[in-house]
Amino acid sequence: MPKDFRATALERAIGRTLSRWRDDRSFSLLEAGNRVGFSSAKLSMMENAMQPSAAVDIMALGYVYRVPAPEWQFVTSQAQHAADLRAHQQPQTAIFDPAEDLPLLIADATRLRMFASETVPTVFQLSAYTTATVRWDDQAKVVQLLRARETWVTRSSSDDPIAVEAVLSEAVLRQLVGGSRVLKAQLLHLMEVSEQPNISLQIMPYSAGAHPSMGGSITWLSFPHRQHNDVVYTETFLRREYVESHKQVEQVSERFSALQTLALNEGDSLELIAEVAAMI
Repeated sequence: MPKDFRATALERAIGRTLSRWRDDRSFSLLEAGNRVGFSSAKLSMMENAMQPSAAVDIMALGYVYRVPAPEWQFVTSQAQHAADLRAHQQPQTAIFDPAEDLPLLIADATRLRMFASETVPTVFQLSAYTTATVRWDDQAKVVQLLRARETWVTRSSSDDPIAVEAVLSEAVLRQLVGGSRVLKAQLLHLMEVSEQPNISLQIMPYSAGAHPSMGGSITWLSFPHRQHNDVVYTETFLRREYVESHKQVEQVSERFSALQTLALNEGDSLELIAEVAAMI
């Protein structure tokens, strides 16, 4: 294992695949390890992305689990691509779809920080609002967004709810997504979620003028394990990607702190949401 291994999101997705293969065969870690010639500790580290998964090891697991060849070959190609990403910090390609993976990262996260410039963050969206935001897109995108919201709802009602800090541009409140009825219901829902103790919701008012993240939206996730660095998810209509380099995450951290400073406090933000909802 590299001296200071930090798993990429793709390597964590590979680990989940290896775990699913084993679960599908109802093998314990010990039994699977014995069959393939690994220690159960090594297999656990691979499944939990505490160390990289070598292509030859994935091939061996595919053989033991009797996984169809095209499937394990695809995962080995993912592992090789992940190693290149970590070594050279190349942009992720179509071999891995961060939008599809995002709900799984939300399930693992302990802290979620978001800035939204045009639409309500996915995890806060009502289903009618979600459908309206992607009416020009395909149904698969709707399903992905709903999965992300459902994951957050599950986490927020658990014994260990995820901590959420969100800053929304005032434009989010006024963009007539889905029509008056849908938007008003969405704003009332925002007021409800803002009352949850694990959620901080602030509005960036028009009066603030220029700010550090104009024109962009981010979802920034933090995790409990040292081996799992923070991940920032960004999306445009052309591209969805994870940002994982330490330098870039630090830039996000600085900008997000500036956004929170410029935005209205939580009480004033709630009043503005209520004011806009009353006008619809």
